[in-house]
Amino acid sequence: MPDDTPPSAGTESPTPEAAATPTPDGGSGVDGAVPRPAPAADDVPAEGDTTAEAGVPVKSVPVKSVVVKAAAVKGDAAGKGDVAAEEDVAAARDAVEQVEQLKQEAKADRWPFGRPGEPFGRHHPFVFGFTAALGVMTAYLLLKAATGAKSTLVTIVVAMFLAVGLNPAVERLKRLGLSRGWAVAVVFLGVVLFFAGVVASLVPPIVDQVNGLTQNLPHYIEQLQGNKRIADWDRRYHLLQQAQDKLNDSKFQQKMANWAVEAGKQALSGTFKTLTILILTLYFLSSLPQIKAFFYQLVPRTRRARVALLGDEILDRIGGYVAGQFTIAFIAGLTSYVFLEILGVPYALALALIVAVTDLIPLVGATIGAVIVCLVAFLTGTYEGIAALVFYVVYQQVENYLVYPRVMKRTVDVQPAVTIVAALIGAALLGVVGALIAIPTAAAISLLIREIVLPRQESA
Repeated sequence: MPDDTPPSAGTESPTPEAAATPTPDGGSGVDGAVPRPAPAADDVPAEGDTTAEAGVPVKSVPVKSVVVKAAAVKGDAAGKGDVAAEEDVAAARDAVEQVEQLKQEAKADRWPFGRPGEPFGRHHPFVFGFTAALGVMTAYLLLKAATGAKSTLVTIVVAMFLAVGLNPAVERLKRLGLSRGWAVAVVFLGVVLFFAGVVASLVPPIVDQVNGLTQNLPHYIEQLQGNKRIADWDRRYHLLQQAQDKLNDSKFQQKMANWAVEAGKQALSGTFKTLTILILTLYFLSSLPQIKAFFYQLVPRTRRARVALLGDEILDRIGGYVAGQFTIAFIAGLTSYVFLEILGVPYALALALIVAVTDLIPLVGATIGAVIVCLVAFLTGTYEGIAALVFYVVYQQVENYLVYPRVMKRTVDVQPAVTIVAALIGAALLGVVGALIAIPTAAAISLLIREIVLPRQESA
């Protein structure tokens, strides 16, 4: 039979509560229990005491069990509010431990900071987006820089165009036995003499005309007053008085002074640009073979021979175009000089040079020169003006339908319609410079299409 006798105080088996003994500082070993101060000796009955204060016998309860139960109850109540915080702390501790473990595993390799991951491929979205954005930004910056340096770029293009156009003359002199240095010097000296002749022939007539206008201005006013029609208009509208008041106005004089200053600035700027173009032309013309070789070396070796042949053909066509334009301009200037000398128009040489220079401009250049000459001829006399008008109308037809097509067909090999369209587009983009370089550019594009694009289309 089982023993029903209650265990004695000294042999009582420890309960779970009793297993959690208080710590020396008054705390409990139970998790979550809040430390409490130990009770005083005179407040708790001594272990084994069977009498109470009233003499009623009581069962002996261990002091440690009472303290532990009270601390556990209070600890549970206080710990219920800290459950969420403890869980967060535990999660963070687990994350930190996991990172530390991964770091230790990575350091086990030969990489001191861990094994690097696989690089992004070309088709990765990040790489594609970044490359596209970088390309757009680069294109925008290049366009902005080109727009800001437009004047300098145009100067360089004109100088290179002249150098390529003068290169055939240098090659001819080389075939005659001169070295390239001496050939370049002779050709460049001819260009300088041409510009000097133009300036020398234009400046004296302009100065003489301005001085003559200043000296004869009172006489011209008297002639206007003596004219019956002008006198009638002056009597009605006081034209001469208004003109005199306008001339005496300080604001008008200030505007004229500012206009004169601006004209001087433009003249100096044009002179500086002309000198810059001449110097760059000299450098490009002397080093043109090295420049061509440098650009040909940028092409893969397997295609270098074909690119060199096409490039030389394009440069030859540009040179032929420049030579053809100078030939047409020389013919126009020579015929104008002969005609004006026969007609007796003053400053025939200067006017002939104006016609020659303006004739270098495609399509409209000859017309501009003819208009200037006709105006001067009409100032000389009515008969001279009518004769000049008839002469230039006839000459324009001869040049447009006989001289120009034959020269350009032999040198550039471009259809007339393509020439007109190219000149119009070039003039719209870059003005006179665009019109000058548009036709050789069209010739180059036509050659590339005929030699590259069309064969591919035929073989496809």
